[in-house]
Amino acid sequence: MVAIPLMLLPVTIFCLLYLPSGHKLPRSAVPSPKNLTVILLTFDENHAPESPLSDTIFYSAQRRLQWDDFLAKPSPSGPSAAVAYTSFSYDGNSSLAHDTLKITLRLQVFFIKSASWVRPDAKNNYALAHEQLHFDITRLVVERFKQKLRQTALNRDDYDSIIQYQYLQSFREMNRLQYKFDQETNHGLNPAAQTRWRDKVNVGLKNNGVLPEELGIESIKF
Repeated sequence: MVAIPLMLLPVTIFCLLYLPSGHKLPRSAVPSPKNLTVILLTFDENHAPESPLSDTIFYSAQRRLQWDDFLAKPSPSGPSAAVAYTSFSYDGNSSLAHDTLKITLRLQVFFIKSASWVRPDAKNNYALAHEQLHFDITRLVVERFKQKLRQTALNRDDYDSIIQYQYLQSFREMNRLQYKFDQETNHGLNPAAQTRWRDKVNVGLKNNGVLPEELGIESIKF
């Protein structure tokens, strides 16, 4: 979300998020043997080639947002100059081999073109960088979601509920970070704060979701 410092109109760009329905893993395919001792959790992501006809953009470090991705009709009223629609979801499957329960989660970090819009007078590189940071924050939270699951003791009898709980916790964290980002940058009107957030998010993305303050480098001036 960013406010564009225009002389004629004080406008604001913001990011709307939504909560997809969670996908529970198919428990019926997994027996509950008494001697099950190992749970192996792996992650997979959507790496399908992008189609120009698709309404969805899946996150890629090589594919940055463009204003042409914002296809919805701009709102005729209100202070908002643009809306970027980003979120994340998962589904998965599980299988049992000997004493190992293998769980695979497929993760999707995405941007919806038909739900995102921008007014013509808001199309500039600075505003687009702000919207890209919203998308980057969503990706950052997914990395943190993966780390939480790696550090969580999964129960073979109720692992799907545990994963769903951590997903909801991460979704709430994403909303908190998105709000804090807009609050501290004054919706993009504070370039110095936006630069700090950009560097903070980049550090997190390079360190599997671990933020600078969690690495003990919060005093470093980026």
